[in-house]
Amino acid sequence: MSVSASLVKELRERTGSGMMECKKALVETDGDIEAAADIMRKKGLAKADKKAGRVAAEGRIAAARSEDGRTGVLVEINSETDFVAKGDDFLAFADAIAQRALDDAPEDLEGLLECRIDGRSIETARQELVAKVGENVQVRRFVRFADSAHTVAQYLHGARIGVMVELEGGDEALGRDLAMHIAASSPLCVSPEDVPADQLAKEKDILMAQAAESGKPPEIVEKMVEGRLNKHLKEITLLGQPFVKDPDQSVEQLLKGAGARVVSFVRYAVGEGKEKKQESFADEVMAQVKGS
Repeated sequence: MSVSASLVKELRERTGSGMMECKKALVETDGDIEAAADIMRKKGLAKADKKAGRVAAEGRIAAARSEDGRTGVLVEINSETDFVAKGDDFLAFADAIAQRALDDAPEDLEGLLECRIDGRSIETARQELVAKVGENVQVRRFVRFADSAHTVAQYLHGARIGVMVELEGGDEALGRDLAMHIAASSPLCVSPEDVPADQLAKEKDILMAQAAESGKPPEIVEKMVEGRLNKHLKEITLLGQPFVKDPDQSVEQLLKGAGARVVSFVRYAVGEGKEKKQESFADEVMAQVKGS
């Protein structure tokens, strides 16, 4: 049977597959676009499987927040190259996932991938996107804050760093300032009490070994270690850090002045902890041209 150009175009837009593949699927299904889409989806899944093992350490952080400012989400979605991460299809996919994470309140990543966008699961949409862009695409992680008594503030530094802060007291402007500070200064946790005991013990051992080389008496060494450890704690905790907008006061002083408290925060950076491929921009373009 003959297939109209408009039908082929519609199937291409839905699946991201080539014109001849779409036409063949429509002929095979006698013009039934839903059945043809299923065929193309299956082909897309096969293409996605071939790319599943490739490192995806680029991408973007997407965010969404409720109108009342009490609920927010951050999501990290990865691609293999920054070239794909800046594409309209990838951007729309990331924003749609953030909105679903906000509205549907999934309990974990598996639950998020089962949420639906445009009539199909996020996992199916991901696999279709893999087939369309020719790269491995992964929904890596997400976090959701929701508390009717607290303000949730967010800050995105471009598309590569995202911060969400849960604030008791204060206002949205303060929360955003704190989120910007966390993006810039990357504290490990809110206060010294939140530093993991094993990490604290490890740092103390290092400082003890360094101070012991000074040859000073044990009691002096102990005071040296205590002072250096306190300095280290100020550097890695939010409350101890100088506020980026006013280094003359600490974040703790800022919060006290505003009668506020940081309940928790999360800072995501694209690809952190992943081994990134070293490629030139020219390599990225060639990869796109070859459809690899």
